Amino acid sequence: MSKVTSLQTEERVNSLAHTPQGHVRSAAGLTRRRKAAIIVRLLLSEGISLPLNQLPASLQTTLADEIAALRYIDAPTLEAVVSEFVAELEQAGLAFPGGIDGAIELLGEHLSPEAAAALQAQHAGDHPTDPWSVLSEQEPKKLAELLLGESPEVAAIVLAKLPSQISAAALGQMPGAEARRIAFAISRTSTVPPAAIARIGDALAHRVLDAPVRAFETPAEKRMGAILDAAPAATRDDVLQGLAETDADLADRVRRAVFTFADIPDRLAPLDVQALTRTVDQPTLITAMAGADEKTQVTVDFILSNMSQRMAAQLRDEISERGTPAAEEAEAAMSEITAALRGLEAAGEIRLKAPASK
Repeated sequence: MSKVTSLQTEERVNSLAHTPQGHVRSAAGLTRRRKAAIIVRLLLSEGISLPLNQLPASLQTTLADEIAALRYIDAPTLEAVVSEFVAELEQAGLAFPGGIDGAIELLGEHLSPEAAAALQAQHAGDHPTDPWSVLSEQEPKKLAELLLGESPEVAAIVLAKLPSQISAAALGQMPGAEARRIAFAISRTSTVPPAAIARIGDALAHRVLDAPVRAFETPAEKRMGAILDAAPAATRDDVLQGLAETDADLADRVRRAVFTFADIPDRLAPLDVQALTRTVDQPTLITAMAGADEKTQVTVDFILSNMSQRMAAQLRDEISERGTPAAEEAEAAMSEITAALRGLEAAGEIRLKAPASK
């Protein structure tokens, strides 16, 4: 068949498939894009949510144009398009996310933070990232810290651009005065040119993406405090003394992060003693109490005074029968108790009071 004849045939099929008003009478001459538009229209009419926002912007606009060009298709044509779509689905073996961001999300926790950051940096030029998506994915506290480093006007533009729930969460992490200034500035963002808004989004997103990957999420003093919680008292005191000689400020922060058996009366609410006795096995509790010295006896009294008289009397009898354990055994039991309280706090079952300055 000649090229001219082929073109004439294609034009004839297209003319038969569509009316001038966009009515479709046959699936024979439909392009894949138009078939995709028909499938999307059908799924949306059935109340099925489609992640169309994950498509490139150019494909989203093309899809919208295709849908806009359609008015009506007859039942046989719809059935033919759906049958072809279902047949293609049945032939599909395995789908991949596409793009480095999708690959990193798929691999998830199987990638180290360093590897994920390196992959993102390596492909940043090839795969431009929507800055507003980057900012939306940040934790509210981190987003608030980022915006507090900007002027109220810039912060207001960002919050006005982001989804309202994310903006509200970020505002909730800010001091009241700063939050009010930024909220007031939002009312003045309507006249900002789109190009300026885009530049602000790009600049802040690049700052987030260029930030070095932190090996540890928790501050150094909290990590040191957790280690010293489990250390023998002599070791803990020696480390803190040595730290104070080299970095007094860090030593003070570490002291506040340390949570020992002696700190329990100051940091545990009396009503939460029941949670402690329910979590820690009785032999451990008895060993810790029996090994208390002058410094930790106040903790023993605190625990006993915040339980039923019958149970307190029973524990006193068992402590007396137990006798004084070795120092190492008593310290191990005390560390187990403080670790249990840390676990209860992490699980949201109790809330330890903020430590006082030591």
